[in-house]
Parts: sequence; structure tokens; C-alpha cells
Amino acid sequence: MKRLFASSRYLVIIGVIGAFAAAISLFIYGGALTIQEIMQVVQSGAVSSKGGKGLMLAFIEIADIFLLGTVMYIISLGLYELFIDDTINLPEWLVIHTLDDLKHKLVGVIVVVMGVVFLGHVIKWHGEQEIAYYGAAIAFVVAALTYFTSQKKAKH
Repeated sequence: MKRLFASSRYLVIIGVIGAFAAAISLFIYGGALTIQEIMQVVQSGAVSSKGGKGLMLAFIEIADIFLLGTVMYIISLGLYELFIDDTINLPEWLVIHTLDDLKHKLVGVIVVVMGVVFLGHVIKWHGEQEIAYYGAAIAFVVAALTYFTSQKKAKH
């Protein structure tokens, strides 16, 4: 039974491969969207402030895709380090030794993703009051995540 449980940790490889495949897919998709957006701008040849605002929004949405790809990549690496092999040569900021390390890194990227999403809404904003509620909700989630990660650090 002991050997079975010791070997069962390798089942995590399914999650590692799935998260890695998702990361690759998101990066390729984001790259294709970037090229497509640039080609559309070059082909139209039009330059205007409205067009610039649309281009900013498109690139912010593309950045969101890249950030989500980064989340999936960190999940893949983190699970691999935690369950399979923790001797991969990675930059120090990406080394994960505990599940709390993985959660902390993910919370950081999630906060950035929420900020990018909010920035996209700000660019589309036409004076509606709802943006204040949306911003407050994001601020509340960021505050809760910050509190969560600070509590985990304090206990070590």
C-alpha cells in the first residue's frame, strides 16, 4: 500500500501536462492575435484617436491572454516541482517548494490579471457608474488575496 501511495504522486503529471498544454495554447493564440491585430492596423492605414483606443483595448485583451497563459505555466511548473522533480533549473523567483509557494505566485499573477481586466473596462468606459462598483469589487478581492497571502507568510 505504501508503494502504491508513493507512486500515485505521478498521477499529477496529468495536471502538469494539461496545464502546460493550456499555457502553450494561450501563448500561441495570443501571438496569433497580436500578429492579426498588427496586420489589420497596417492594412487599414487609418490613424485616429478612436482607432488608437481600439488598438489599446485589443492589446490589453491580448495581454490578458498572455497573463492567463502565464498562470497555467506557473501551475504546470509548480505541480511538477512539488510532486515530480524539484531539481529543475529555474530562476529563483519561480522556484516552488511548497503548495503555499505555488498559491502565493498564483495570487500575484491573478492580481495583475484583474488589474488588466479593469484597465480594459476603463478604456471602454463611457461614464457609467457601474465601473465604480466593478473597481470596488476588484479592490475587495485584491485586498482579500493580499490578506490571505500575508497570513500564510506570518505563520511560517
